[in-house]
Amino acid sequence: MVKPGGQLLICERWTIPGAWQFPQGGVDSGETPEEALHREVREEVGLDPSHYEICEQRTGYRYLYPAEVRLRKLNKHGSHGQEQTYFRCRLHSDSPPVDVDQKSREFSGYRWIEPLEFDLDWLPAFKRDVYRQVMWDFFQVKV
Repeated sequence: MVKPGGQLLICERWTIPGAWQFPQGGVDSGETPEEALHREVREEVGLDPSHYEICEQRTGYRYLYPAEVRLRKLNKHGSHGQEQTYFRCRLHSDSPPVDVDQKSREFSGYRWIEPLEFDLDWLPAFKRDVYRQVMWDFFQVKV
């Protein structure tokens, strides 16, 4: 999510202070990636599809979970990693503020930053290559 001035939305994980990331989530059975985007944005930051527009979509980003995460995820989801689709969405200037205080809370706070301010150290090591590529592909920023 990007404001009209170019600032990027990042959110701090509820369970991991200092871990900042983009809102994200999985695609439920029967959903398109766009439907999942709209659901996840509503669930995580309280914005409806009328508050933003999709400007760009890219797919094919992949990472494998490290061994300690892989064991936990295999038991829960049967998954070794993730393939992700990223969207660049532009927030409308008359949209309400982001609200991370949702029923199933994932984030403790949020910030709007310039893309150059993104710090890969906010992420677990196994996600950094994907974010590095996303930041380049969407913002032509090397992080």
